[in-house]
Amino acid sequence: MIADALRLSLTVTAAATAAVVVAGTAIAWALARTRFPGRDLLEALLTLPLVLPPTVTGYTLIALLGRRGPIGGPLEDWTGLAIPFTWLACVIAAAVMAFPLMLRSAIVAFEELDPRHELASATLGHGRPSTFFRIVLPGARRGLVAGGVLAFARALGEFGATLMLAGNVPGRTQTLP
Repeated sequence: MIADALRLSLTVTAAATAAVVVAGTAIAWALARTRFPGRDLLEALLTLPLVLPPTVTGYTLIALLGRRGPIGGPLEDWTGLAIPFTWLACVIAAAVMAFPLMLRSAIVAFEELDPRHELASATLGHGRPSTFFRIVLPGARRGLVAGGVLAFARALGEFGATLMLAGNVPGRTQTLP
């Protein structure tokens, strides 16, 4: 019983952390490098799970992804995939709760980089992808690693939102917390 919960917890945490690191890095890069109307509002909405109680976030997720929700209903109609009370629900809940920690760390890491390094890379003939992978990511690695570690820890300890969206079904959705 405990071994199953531990195995599911580690699987869920690994999947959630991987998704959060990739999405958080991409979104943080866009937010750190662009200015547009509503940017601050978007950033506030993305970090909202950090300040909301986990049960409120879980309720919001079940309202959105449930069988009658605006996302879950059409998703189930089109694909037959029902998210609530599955291991995927555990991953989604853990990822949503961990995302703000990765996002904030990554934004700070990207904003601390000197943009002149990117300009120098461009003058040496490197395109945006090459500059991003050769200059930006290595320069921001400490902040990105810190965000990944924080996201992993948050996803591993997530209980409230997971309980609301995935339940606590032994052998299926019961995680260690």
